[in-house]
Amino acid sequence: MADPFANIYYKPSGTIGKPMEKIQAFIDAWTDDEPGMKPVFVSLFQTLQNKAQADIEFHERPGISYSLRGLRSDRNKRPLFVMVDVIDDNPGQRWLSVCFYGEMIQDPDELGDLIPEGLLGEDGYCFDISEADNQLVSYVSQRIEEAYSYSE
Repeated sequence: MADPFANIYYKPSGTIGKPMEKIQAFIDAWTDDEPGMKPVFVSLFQTLQNKAQADIEFHERPGISYSLRGLRSDRNKRPLFVMVDVIDDNPGQRWLSVCFYGEMIQDPDELGDLIPEGLLGEDGYCFDISEADNQLVSYVSQRIEEAYSYSE
């Protein structure tokens, strides 16, 4: 049986292991960044790191995506509260897709795309970031706060 915590690289207790090395290696190797997505990704990663009750998983699928998943282990129904995917179909033109379960957030400015059954088989909202747009990044960061604070 696979270790369910094999991909977790940051825990509230500060435990850091091999998966943390993987995310750091990914960040360090990300050199071709014409659209400026690397600092946006690092900013969203830091937002997740600052959540006391959050665990973070890192899933690598080179050529497809690299995914950070923010989890709340104190939630029974849905521990996942955000997925931050780096879309890697063209490594020189990577972009981000940040997704949430539909009921965990509001989208007052209607900047997200409703994705029916698109988040692990359930309705979700995804926000695509393809350029370093500070207003959009701030808006998405607010949605992370909202999803993190969501109570079942």
